[in-house]
Amino acid sequence: MDLEPGKCWDNSKKGSWKTIMLLAYQSLGVVYGDLSISPLADDNGEGGTFALYSLICRHAKVSLIPNRQHADEALSSYKMEEPPEKDNSKVKILLEKYKTLHTALLIVVLLGTCMVIGDGVLTPAISVFSAVSGLEVSIMSKKHHQYAVIPITCFILVCLFALQHYGTHKFLKKTKISGWLSLGGILLCITGSEAMFADLGHFNYMAIQIAFTFLVYPALILAYMGQAAYLSQHHNSDLQISYYVSVPESVRWPVLILAILASVVGSQAIISGTFSIINQSQSLGCFPRVKVVHTSDKIHGQVYIPEINWMLMILCIAVTIGFRDTKHMGNASGLAVMTVMLVTTCLTSLVIVVCWNKPPILAFCFLLFFGSVELLYFSASLTKFREGAWLPILLALFLMIIMFLWHYATIKKYEYDLHNKVSLDWLLALGPSLGIARVPGIGLVFTDLTTGIPANFSRFVTNLPAYHRILVFVCVKSVPVPHVTPAERYLVGRVGPAAHRSYRCIVRYGYRDVHQDVDSFESELVQKLSDFIQYDWYRTRGNSMSIEDDGSHSNESSSYRLTVIGTTSFCSQQGYESQQSVQPGSASGFPSVQSMTDVIEMEPMDANERRVRFAIDNDHESETRSEAGVQMQEELEDLYAAQEAGIAFILGHSYVKTKQGSSLLKKLALNYGYNFLRRNCRGPDVALKVPPVSLLEVGMVYIV
Repeated sequence: MDLEPGKCWDNSKKGSWKTIMLLAYQSLGVVYGDLSISPLADDNGEGGTFALYSLICRHAKVSLIPNRQHADEALSSYKMEEPPEKDNSKVKILLEKYKTLHTALLIVVLLGTCMVIGDGVLTPAISVFSAVSGLEVSIMSKKHHQYAVIPITCFILVCLFALQHYGTHKFLKKTKISGWLSLGGILLCITGSEAMFADLGHFNYMAIQIAFTFLVYPALILAYMGQAAYLSQHHNSDLQISYYVSVPESVRWPVLILAILASVVGSQAIISGTFSIINQSQSLGCFPRVKVVHTSDKIHGQVYIPEINWMLMILCIAVTIGFRDTKHMGNASGLAVMTVMLVTTCLTSLVIVVCWNKPPILAFCFLLFFGSVELLYFSASLTKFREGAWLPILLALFLMIIMFLWHYATIKKYEYDLHNKVSLDWLLALGPSLGIARVPGIGLVFTDLTTGIPANFSRFVTNLPAYHRILVFVCVKSVPVPHVTPAERYLVGRVGPAAHRSYRCIVRYGYRDVHQDVDSFESELVQKLSDFIQYDWYRTRGNSMSIEDDGSHSNESSSYRLTVIGTTSFCSQQGYESQQSVQPGSASGFPSVQSMTDVIEMEPMDANERRVRFAIDNDHESETRSEAGVQMQEELEDLYAAQEAGIAFILGHSYVKTKQGSSLLKKLALNYGYNFLRRNCRGPDVALKVPPVSLLEVGMVYIV
């Protein structure tokens, strides 16, 4: 579903205190489970390694999929820092020059992402297990304790995941090597910032600050001070569960219950953070297609992924049964946490130079200061490799192979489509003379290309010599921004002359946006086409117009011109009649210079933009009205008649096969690995929410 306008949380606005306090309350579990706040290098209020990656991709051409358009930079959420007077972008130039660096950057991002997912397996297990372990001190003997803790922990974990769909220098100086080794064992005191960074989009800064400053932080300080005081008096004790031993016996039971509840609520942080970062990865073509459910119609960004939820539950239970103690779980979680922190620091250093246009020396100082501390902890946690730290490495390696393989195949498929697209002349030549018929209805041909005629359409016409009276080439595109406003989502243009009734529509989503359901998409697409038809006829057949631009325009073909169709509704004006009703409160007449944008896309990576204001020339007004009005009315009638006849979704059913002479590794990766993932993940029709009765699949073999 798509959120109603005005119901999304805008991080740029603080909103009412009632909303902030509600979010602060909701974020208590997240903040308490994390013990830290997120870094400042966020992307329009969204956190996570992929959020930083998208921020870098906006400022530098480092994306491996070459579908970047100049029109995307006009999005209101596409924030770009002003370049300094003296360009200090040598790092940016170097980063853009070598494709190897693009791949290396992606691998680093995938590493951080996979470690967050791995932490999503470990954190719930260790949190719940450590809380339930207090039973040994409370009521059970050690003999019975070992048989009860595991089943109780597994039961709580099952309940936790089942409910997801509802939404020290001197220290080191004295202890030397032993002190360095001990750093790997105290990482749980600082874990959580990696999850908070991924969870940032679920809440907002003020809500987190209120919950952390006035409740969580004081409670944590008191708890740690109490444990430290007890340990200083009983440092020779053999008891392993010092927290529960330090609690007075009279309140031990309430504290045990509270600890179990807190561990459950705190585990929610990393689970929701895992959902968020997988949703980002999927949007940017780095994760197999999964079902994403938006759990709130008021707060944007709160998502639930059923497949990932149950996989996390199974892995959490497996970790609990396999390790059976908090020491190994803590070592595993510590390595995952420090890896994410180290990756975040490296990406933030790039953001400082590439996005904020700061001197490289500043980024180097930032990296040296924070990176050295994190590297110290990271090296200490590596010493625990054989004591549990091997698990996040194994999980990350497995996930990285899947994600990199999926992204690699996505790139190769895009390049194949780009090199095998059909010319416009071929499309215009199709007709009765070649035995090709036009049938009633609207045909939506889905493609990843933003220009040209996709090869899957030529294959469709070859096998079935007919296509629909209204033909729309639809590209559902993810742009490297968190959200795209509904007013900026649709780019519409013609493919060929107006009489051919063929159009191109680019539907842009941010990596945190949830796609519309098919019913609202159909009606909204027809509405945008109708608005575009009226706008285009008035622009091309109308009278004199004044153009606001930089003077760098030429007479490009209309097939390369795309228009941003906003939310302004058209109505009858100057004798032009339409079949649409005017919404209450909407401005009459054609949209102003702020509501329509003419974008001329000559090449996928090059474009010019112009904003157009029209002025009526009274000398030719009546002549233009009679000619253009009739043709526009005919085109609108054809559109609505086709809508009544039905809408068909034409999608490519792809199969990837390597070329002859390819390496054995490439054959294994694509012929077996990728095709296995493709067969076992959600299909494009499910991801786009297409009803089976309206689906037409075209088999495509990609030879890469």
